[in-house]
Amino acid sequence: MIIITGGAGFIGSCLQASLARRGEETVVVDWLGSDLKWRNLAAHAPSRVVAPEELEAFLATNPKVDAVFHMGAISETTARDADLVWRTNVALTQTLWDWCARTETHFIYASSAATYGAADRPELFSDDPAKLDQLTPLNLYGWSKHTFDQHVMTGLKKHAPRPPQWAGLKFFNVYGPNEYHKGKMISVVKVKYDEVKAGNPARLFRSDRPDIADGQQMRDFIWVGDVVNVMLWLYETPSVSGLFNCGSGIARSYLDLAHAVCDAAGCPRDVDFIDMPDSLRGQYQSYTQADLTRLRAAGYTGTFTTLEDGIRQYVQGYLATDNPYL
Repeated sequence: MIIITGGAGFIGSCLQASLARRGEETVVVDWLGSDLKWRNLAAHAPSRVVAPEELEAFLATNPKVDAVFHMGAISETTARDADLVWRTNVALTQTLWDWCARTETHFIYASSAATYGAADRPELFSDDPAKLDQLTPLNLYGWSKHTFDQHVMTGLKKHAPRPPQWAGLKFFNVYGPNEYHKGKMISVVKVKYDEVKAGNPARLFRSDRPDIADGQQMRDFIWVGDVVNVMLWLYETPSVSGLFNCGSGIARSYLDLAHAVCDAAGCPRDVDFIDMPDSLRGQYQSYTQADLTRLRAAGYTGTFTTLEDGIRQYVQGYLATDNPYL
């Protein structure tokens, strides 16, 4: 049995789809709610869905579990309820880590590129644990993910109990199908597609930095299928543990992204620039690029989808169809 927390969410449901195709027995820990989030699981239902508040009781039954993929979290970069974020992103993750250590269960969890804060040069995106304490996240979400990463490293130094395999993945800007429930945290690709298909220009934030031109803010955008491939490789390679970046390794501009969306949707390349909201000023990452040195050194040889190819797959294979779900 494999447990996927957040398994009805974006990345979690894409992982669930791959595991279901392989015939794995899975338990999804998530709320399906009263909207259309259930459709993320419609084509590849798990063996069981457990509500998050029932997780500890479920684990107390001592189920035979091979691995836990912990994708569940409060992921809004604008989150303000620090107590809720701590309970969800830190305390629950600590509980799962301890359970996996006690039961000798493999544990793969979601960290985030938000831990890198205002880093703006390639050399500052190193996932080397020796550099972990140098990071200064810009928001509560990034801090919560960074705090658990530090908790892991502190425990390792003290030789505290640990799962037989563990991996923390610092996800960069992931896009792809099954993200439609994410509201304001949905990927920029989906937002731009909706704009251009409605006959409007693709709107991008003006730069809030004098040294960066409008539209030239750069991010490491990664196709969700590539993220799933990394997680499955880790599952199949139990000798590998560690904290790893999970991005494409290439930074691309928002203008590149907007043009790729227009091209994939068959629309003219029409882009407008708007002012950045006050709520994002000072908390906006203008540059991210995953350093994949340690992931490659660990043995991962998979290729990563280019931004243009990923957007083409997303738009033409999902968004422009009658059923956009994986």
